[in-house]
Amino acid sequence: MTARDRFVALLVGAIVLLVALWIMLVSPENKQAAKAQNELNTASSAVSSAEGQLSNARAAQARYAAAYASVVRLGKAVPPGREVPSLVYELARATDVKHVDFSSIAYGTSAGGTGPSSSSPSSGAAGASATPVAGFTQMPFTFVFNGTFNDLYDLFGALNHFTFRTSSGGLQVNGRLLTIQSVKLAPVDTGTTAATHVREELTGTVTATAYVLPASQALTAGGTPSAPAAPSAPSASSSSSGSSAPAAATITGVHP
Repeated sequence: MTARDRFVALLVGAIVLLVALWIMLVSPENKQAAKAQNELNTASSAVSSAEGQLSNARAAQARYAAAYASVVRLGKAVPPGREVPSLVYELARATDVKHVDFSSIAYGTSAGGTGPSSSSPSSGAAGASATPVAGFTQMPFTFVFNGTFNDLYDLFGALNHFTFRTSSGGLQVNGRLLTIQSVKLAPVDTGTTAATHVREELTGTVTATAYVLPASQALTAGGTPSAPAAPSAPSASSSSSGSSAPAAATITGVHP
């Protein structure tokens, strides 16, 4: 064997040894490094996703207080219970501001009359019962007011704006949500004394509907201003809205 042959044999042997060392030592390390890199990429993706969820959770937490306040404010328009006394108070306050006499309020709609007799006890709660509609419970009422035409006109506008949609599309809540079905005006029967006709008062009979949340739905579902609560059984205030009628069917002589 010549020197050249020996050199070629040694070179081939060295190459074979290097390949063997690569296969035995370097290649497994590369595979481990590639596996570790994949695991690192997966962990980085999970961390990024968790950071995004944390950011969303913090944003939702920052909005929660405002959202809770909005729900409570909307609850003034459509409460979880009938809350007839609060409705009477709102109406009495509105009539006092508009210089109108709040003559009476009757649960249900009367069949015929346009004067105070239409809200007498004989035509009170027997006229209608609470009816669920669009997820809410309807509460029909008949209101009777006495005042001048201008004062009554202003009052009816105020009633229509207890809750209304603004030009920007939001809801402005000043009181209970009322939908007015009809308004009837008639002269006040004040006898024949001329002095009683000085103000030219009219009697305004209004049939309107208030609304209550469904019996199975509480206003805030047990949530507090600081944190929401898990769904629970309906509260006593919400379940009470399923009763057949308010305790007092007719109230007369209401004053603020």
